[in-house]
Amino acid sequence: MPLVRLRDNEPFEVALRRFKRICEKTGVLSEIRRREFYEKPTSVRKRKAAAAVKRQQKRTSMERNRYTRPNY
Repeated sequence: MPLVRLRDNEPFEVALRRFKRICEKTGVLSEIRRREFYEKPTSVRKRKAAAAVKRQQKRTSMERNRYTRPNY
């Protein structure tokens, strides 16, 4: 859990903003949303496999675009 300490004469709103930024960077909120409901192990495997396929397609697309000339 991210921890934010109030500095001398620091307004609460500034500390709250820092806390929100830290939570966003560490992915706490997305992790909570992901774990909100039980996900079956088969669903987890299926989601991870789909993400891997999507990453691979994106990588091959980027490589293909890198070696082709732009049509200006």
